[in-house]
Amino acid sequence: MRRTLRRKLSCGQAEAGYTLTEMLVVIGIICLIAAVLTPNVMGQLARARVKTAQLQLQTVGADLEAFRSDVGRYPTTQEGLQALLQQPSSADGWSGPYARDAKALNDPWNRPLVYSVDDSGQTYQVKSLGADGKPGGSGVDRDLVEPPQ
Repeated sequence: MRRTLRRKLSCGQAEAGYTLTEMLVVIGIICLIAAVLTPNVMGQLARARVKTAQLQLQTVGADLEAFRSDVGRYPTTQEGLQALLQQPSSADGWSGPYARDAKALNDPWNRPLVYSVDDSGQTYQVKSLGADGKPGGSGVDRDLVEPPQ
């Protein structure tokens, strides 16, 4: 076997393998594909976070309804969403916790949900400020509100 290899190499035949140029071409093609696909994937991830935020707001809305069913009112603005985790001193009939943990009270961008209740205590609003964390916006930056307006 050794004699066969030596003869082939000595006759001017090169060893099998890839040249540096071929490797660079392949790496360049992979980079081009990644450059085209990355924005699409990132856009999908951003839209998935928006959908997650909408579902999370609906869950918090259901938690608030359970609180109201037990206590007879929504948490005050001062009590906030923490009333879903820990019993406020003025909440007779509280049988929570209504939310599974404190993370459930943050949006998918890891910012606290904004909670408010009207002066009469009859309606509430839970809001996520979207990807940018600022009021207003459009697309993935838009505010998400429960209950929908």
